[in-house]
Amino acid sequence: MWRLSLYNTSIDFLRWRKLAMAWSIIVLLIAVGSLLVRGMNLGLDFTGGTVIEVQYPQPVEIPKVRETLAKAGFGDAQTQHFGTSHDVLIRIPPHGEQRNAATLSNDVLHALQGAEGGAGAALARAEFVGPQVGRELVEQGGLAALGALAGILIYVMFRFEWRLAVGTIAATVHDVIFTVGWFSLFQLEFDLTVLAAVLAVIGYSVNDTVVVLDRIRENFRKRRKGSPEEIMNVSINETLSRTIMTSFVTLLSVIVMYFFGGVVMHGFSIAMIVGIVVGTYSSIYIASASALYLGVSREDLLPRAKETADERP
Repeated sequence: MWRLSLYNTSIDFLRWRKLAMAWSIIVLLIAVGSLLVRGMNLGLDFTGGTVIEVQYPQPVEIPKVRETLAKAGFGDAQTQHFGTSHDVLIRIPPHGEQRNAATLSNDVLHALQGAEGGAGAALARAEFVGPQVGRELVEQGGLAALGALAGILIYVMFRFEWRLAVGTIAATVHDVIFTVGWFSLFQLEFDLTVLAAVLAVIGYSVNDTVVVLDRIRENFRKRRKGSPEEIMNVSINETLSRTIMTSFVTLLSVIVMYFFGGVVMHGFSIAMIVGIVVGTYSSIYIASASALYLGVSREDLLPRAKETADERP
């Protein structure tokens, strides 16, 4: 029964478009406000610093590790388990007096080994990212996101009538701001893996939106009766099964990645989860509703009649 109801829905989605638009505007204002006031919690990939991985012969508690590091003068270090409870990942931001990764890692390891239960601690790896490299990554990451949005803009301008193109761009920008704003609001670490997820969200959002708008354009040309709102609702319902199944399968994969992919994949997974949920919502209530508010009609989407020989000058 569930399968049949999924494939034969008649939900009036656009009935709630004003409420959805109002909610989106409020959320986006909160996201932009958070970005302006709180900023981003950039990872060491962007800020520079030292990453140290330490292995213990027995499970270790993170609060005790943080307490030991604070006593040793590394109170601003970010500490978390890496893979197993025996492995600890330590991120130390750049300090006024720069020390190379070898010296800094030795100081950290010495402090940990001197603490209770740290006698068998061993250094697994130590990496240093300079602040100049971090600034270059910020610039390159920003250019990558802008380049992706520019490419999408060019693509949809040629593929769709301008009102549908504006709806696609609005939905994509909505998803990016929402996802980045989520990381700003909750001060989650934003590193290169999260940036990769944001770029993936851009592609996912466009793909989801294009499927819906393609069906809208097809139904505008095929159906002779019905208002634009009715035709859009029919189109959204016809693509609903595909939208739900695609989003569900992708979301399931990302959730598995979050729980079993280790700490290093948490940021990527969270960004994808937020992006997939918001992207599914925006393909219905941002892209379609934007085109409707801009006054899209059947005449706008009908193919232009070819010029006959008698009509040529």
